Amino acid sequence: MRILLTPAMQNPDFESDVRTNGLAALGKFGTTEFYPADLTQNEAQDVIAVIANSQPIHDSFYDTAKDLRIISRWGVGFENVNQKKANEVGVIITTSPVHMDTVAEYTIAQWTATLKRTYTLNHLSHGGDFSLIRTFDIEGGSLGLFGFGRIGQEVAKRAVPLLGENGRLLVYDIRPDIQEVAGPYGAEVVDDPKMLFEQCDTVSLHVAGDETIVTYELLCAMQPHASLINPSRGNLVDDEAVNQAIREDRLHYYVVDDPVNGPRAIHEGNPRIICTNHNGGMTVGSCARLDQCTFDQVTDAIEGRQPEHILNREVLDHPRVKAFLNQ
Repeated sequence: MRILLTPAMQNPDFESDVRTNGLAALGKFGTTEFYPADLTQNEAQDVIAVIANSQPIHDSFYDTAKDLRIISRWGVGFENVNQKKANEVGVIITTSPVHMDTVAEYTIAQWTATLKRTYTLNHLSHGGDFSLIRTFDIEGGSLGLFGFGRIGQEVAKRAVPLLGENGRLLVYDIRPDIQEVAGPYGAEVVDDPKMLFEQCDTVSLHVAGDETIVTYELLCAMQPHASLINPSRGNLVDDEAVNQAIREDRLHYYVVDDPVNGPRAIHEGNPRIICTNHNGGMTVGSCARLDQCTFDQVTDAIEGRQPEHILNREVLDHPRVKAFLNQ
């Protein structure tokens, strides 16, 4: 049997005992191999498990990989795992929601850096301009969270003490229990995301998917001193619109956890648009947790146990899955 691995596990900056020992343990089930690109029928022979990156998984891979039991996503994005086909053929898909606190810490770091104008001050100083500029306090300020799932709540847990008694935490989410979930954080629930953009010093996005939700109209509602942070997906924000809005001083910073390429190439050279290579959830600790989570999921599926964090739970009723899970 073969187990295919995301190339992310080859990055020497994130080597750990967890990774070394985990890969060795997987070796008892078969050959471990790194795969670089899309998964098609060419890579499917004798594959029993995949620890997957974000590359597309095609129908032909599922059709040909007759031994396949699990796609364990190294991360939480699942847009390209081809869930419909996995359900059809009886393959479990899991995610690894074990780096939420790391993304929350990234958000807090960017929130403080933008209010303190760290990026502008660094740019000025390296350019020979040593003047003082306006910066802003966190305590007594206002933070808006667009999306209040697991990461949004981790951000709130860290933000509330910094905002202090006079600060405001505003949240927007379409979940039906949002009032109940937001209550313990003392957050103000708004029923229109525009209120976040109008009233907050900083707005941070914590939404799944790739659909564009931040338009030029929303950006024009922001205060000129305010900043937008996007630790989620670059496509959530209209890149041309935010680039224009920054140039028009409708907001001060845009921070996006994506590299300056593809749709984000328009931002190259703009000192008030901060791009961070989709690194916000990547620390030594979070990578070790991601590794361990996927190792455990693959091991469970191969040994006939139900793994944690199953995305497509309906597949548990598939006859093939019932057979290999010893149900």
